[in-house]
Amino acid sequence: MAPDPNSAGGSGSASRTESTVKAPAKDLKKDEDLSDEDLALKQQLELYVERVQDSDPGLQKVALESMRNLAGEISQEYAKRQTDEEAIDDLMELVQQIVAFHMKHNAEPEAVDLLLEVEDLDLLIEHVDKTNFKRTCLYLTSLARYVPGPDDMLVLDIAYTIYQKYQEYTSALQVALFLDNLQYVRQLFETCPDLQRKKQFCYILARQGVPFVLDEEMIADDEEREALQDIINNAKLNEGYLNLARDIEVMEAKTPEDIYKAHLLDGRASAGASVDSARQNLAATFVNAFVNAGFGQDKLMTVPSDSSSGGSSGNWLFKNKEHGKTSAAASLGMILLWDVDSGLAQIDKYFHSNDNHVIAGALLGVGIVNCGIKNDCDPALALLSDYVDKEDPSIRIGAIMGLGITYAGTQNEQLRYKLTTILNDAKAPLDVIAFTAISLGLIYVGSCNEEVAQTIIFALMDRSESEFGEPLTRLLPLSLGLLYLGKQDSVEATAEVSKTFHEKIRKYCDMVLLSCAYAGTGNVLKVQHLLSQCSEHLDKSETHQGPAVLGIAMVSMAEELGLEMAVRSLEHLLQYGEQNIRRAVPLALGLLCISNPKVNVMDTLSRLSHDTDSEVAMAAVISLGLIGSGTNNARIAGMLRNLSSYYYKDASLLFCVRIAQGLVHLGKGLLTLNPFHSDRFLLSPTALAGIITMLHACLDMKAIILGKYHYVLYFLVLAMQPRMLMTVDEDLKPLSVPVRVGQAVDVVGQAGRPKTITGFQTHSTPVLLAAGDRAELATEKYIPLSPILEGFVILKENPDYQEDH
Repeated sequence: MAPDPNSAGGSGSASRTESTVKAPAKDLKKDEDLSDEDLALKQQLELYVERVQDSDPGLQKVALESMRNLAGEISQEYAKRQTDEEAIDDLMELVQQIVAFHMKHNAEPEAVDLLLEVEDLDLLIEHVDKTNFKRTCLYLTSLARYVPGPDDMLVLDIAYTIYQKYQEYTSALQVALFLDNLQYVRQLFETCPDLQRKKQFCYILARQGVPFVLDEEMIADDEEREALQDIINNAKLNEGYLNLARDIEVMEAKTPEDIYKAHLLDGRASAGASVDSARQNLAATFVNAFVNAGFGQDKLMTVPSDSSSGGSSGNWLFKNKEHGKTSAAASLGMILLWDVDSGLAQIDKYFHSNDNHVIAGALLGVGIVNCGIKNDCDPALALLSDYVDKEDPSIRIGAIMGLGITYAGTQNEQLRYKLTTILNDAKAPLDVIAFTAISLGLIYVGSCNEEVAQTIIFALMDRSESEFGEPLTRLLPLSLGLLYLGKQDSVEATAEVSKTFHEKIRKYCDMVLLSCAYAGTGNVLKVQHLLSQCSEHLDKSETHQGPAVLGIAMVSMAEELGLEMAVRSLEHLLQYGEQNIRRAVPLALGLLCISNPKVNVMDTLSRLSHDTDSEVAMAAVISLGLIGSGTNNARIAGMLRNLSSYYYKDASLLFCVRIAQGLVHLGKGLLTLNPFHSDRFLLSPTALAGIITMLHACLDMKAIILGKYHYVLYFLVLAMQPRMLMTVDEDLKPLSVPVRVGQAVDVVGQAGRPKTITGFQTHSTPVLLAAGDRAELATEKYIPLSPILEGFVILKENPDYQEDH
């Protein structure tokens, strides 16, 4: 127990006067109120301060070290007093002094740590200044990943406040988006005086996929507001992407044969005509769609009918069987990605077909063309909503899935009414119900919308015993999970309700809800919980371990350390897990390293692609495509070529190899599927939703991807983004400047101005950024309006720049 502060002993007062000689006289009165213990601490502090100001550098170093010890003692004392419920005012006074001291001496992380220990981060705001606020905020934003909730939100709130105080608006916007706080975004639009900066905000919002509507208070001028709303609506995305393609000179359309490169293999594979050709044509359809995504031209679907070869796009369409035609017609949407006007014009011809599968594909194609593009006249809604209530289930699925892809994340009320009526319809077939639920989940992703959740729960409860065995039923719990994507505790009420479900799906639902709610948070406790679910050895009929394995990847993909640990844990699951766990492990690895081909993961997947269990092999092959997606990685391309000759007799595996080959060359290497952006800080919820929907479908390869629902592969379009840095001037016209592109270096908590990239090369923009790359301007002529050079960045001329003659 601390001595009574009022009983000032005689011996104490003698030593006290000695100690106060150095301190200013006004502290005499304050010292009366301190206990002996605190007095000792305070005297120590004053001694350290004196030593640090001493001219002898040796003494300074010792003093700084002991200052750290002092901070440690204070945090222990604080914890002790909190448990005993004693007063802490005197301690806080010391904390004030130590924090002020640390902030002056470039030790921001230590100041932040001390304030976190004594639960008073608000003190930080008054101690930062123009010289150290960037370092402090960088530490705060990196720290947030490792702080348990709800403190993590508090830490980011402080970072937001500091950024706003020093008018670092673009960084503040990124923090606001991380917090998913649209009030903050409004606030920034209203307080930021600079129109160019607001344009940069719009580019960041568009990349994040946030539906955001500007009003008069944010931007007064009508024309300017319309121009900025266009940026948020991604109306210029296609133009920027094609500029990049022209600059890199990859406009030439590629055929599937250019990707397969069969001539590089020895004789037997090219003679593999034993495979049913419809399946091979379907694979070629997907490869063609993935490779030419967004280029607006290809050699199979968009060939003009009067060309000398006499071939029209209709011919390729009819080289596919029944449901294959759906994917073929929809692939036109993928080729014309983001180009709404010419896309709708070219798809229109399929609406007049008398084959239901073709119409279904056209509907899905319209959805894909509009993916991520918001338009005032809502062409997709107008075209698709009439088809949602048709008789034929394949047409309905095409329209519903198209709406889900176009309006993902928009929380469109009109669609909610339309789709909930289908879910409540007892006569609707199961596949229509499953796709309706997924579309609702995508439209309301991360919204925690009660009414949608209620509808999906009722739809789950209405399923009969036999339907729980159907492969598509697994999409219902997933759609429920998507509503809570990344929303952590908000899922608890729904998770309670899920305990009342039929026992066949109860556990499954539990795993999916948990993994979606904590996706991208890096929450260690949840990862442990999911791992413990995977450690049980159960009989074959249990399906909930698959989503638990995917969940481990979803939760821990947030930051590098967690990612490395998860890869290692998944290795163990491969060795000791049951069959249904092993089937999910490759998919989890694919999600962890999506568009980021790490060599160790690549080797593991290469090993699994020859596994005796064909489901494991298929999952591994698809995952090889995912980790290499859009990278043109030569090593993966070589592996897949060899696999295509190894599996030339196995139609299903060959189909998977082809899909993977298409993914590796996604957009001829200009696109990425990585849902993280802005230096891996922000996570786009719609992108992640698209990827995990596709991965959950892959948990039952044979029934879904190799069955008649192969078009779920098109959900990946939600995650497709150009992996570019495009610099534009203040009128948003492309502007070529030299930039250095290199491996990003973590500089959190380092003093001074450390280099942020290593091993760089200098290119002129536009440039491609691989996973883990970072760019910085190599000229001082311009100032970028965003601290992170990714996507579209606006440059303004530097007024202080002088050319060297």
